[in-house]
Amino acid sequence: MTSRLRLGVNIDHVATIRNARGGAHPDPMRAAEIAAAAGADGITIHLREDRRHIRDGDLDAIRAATHLPINLEMAATDEMTEIAVRFRPHAACIVPERREERTTEGGLNVAGLHNQIAPIVSRLNQAGARVSLFIEPDPVQIAVAEVLGAPVVELHTGRYAELWIEGGAEAAAPELERLKLAAADARRRGIEPHAGHGLTFENVGPVAAIPEVAELNIGHFLIGEAIFIGLDAAIREMRRLMDEARR
Repeated sequence: MTSRLRLGVNIDHVATIRNARGGAHPDPMRAAEIAAAAGADGITIHLREDRRHIRDGDLDAIRAATHLPINLEMAATDEMTEIAVRFRPHAACIVPERREERTTEGGLNVAGLHNQIAPIVSRLNQAGARVSLFIEPDPVQIAVAEVLGAPVVELHTGRYAELWIEGGAEAAAPELERLKLAAADARRRGIEPHAGHGLTFENVGPVAAIPEVAELNIGHFLIGEAIFIGLDAAIREMRRLMDEARR
């Protein structure tokens, strides 16, 4: 079992709210500072091609605002690869991205996109970024991730979260089993498994309890909950629930 489950806080939707008015408030830099003080282990940001969340100017500003490692989510494109190579984040997570989607829908098909992704993984590795692939909990995708030389995979928990909404823990149990098997498979292959998407106070426990998982990346729920209880309190409660599940 990984000794301490890390929490990466995704602050994209602070930027989403800011961008709705086109001004400078609320400031993602302040969110990064609060996350660090509240017990986060990393900051996740997604520089989308349409710039609907974080903008280019936010990259260096967020880095200056926090000592925490930055995980840059990015599409598998030449533009984003060049930005990542220049920015040199601690980690770079390659995610699927479509202009018309509201949020990331499903995992990256690394098996089908092997030839496109392989040179990107190589360039990011050479630039010193810890490459992660956001994939479904599927053995084929994990096997290809190993071939590509990615040290990390982030298992998409969106389906698990959807099933939980539909019918609670019982309905989500089959997908939780897929996540468990995928995490164990990744570890056997020497890949560090992370997980994220759609995790909440209610459903995080069973995923946090998977012994092989090293990190959870959570954003939308925490920013939404912050409206009611504050960002500091939301992060601290998620941290508490993760630690409780791990014990």
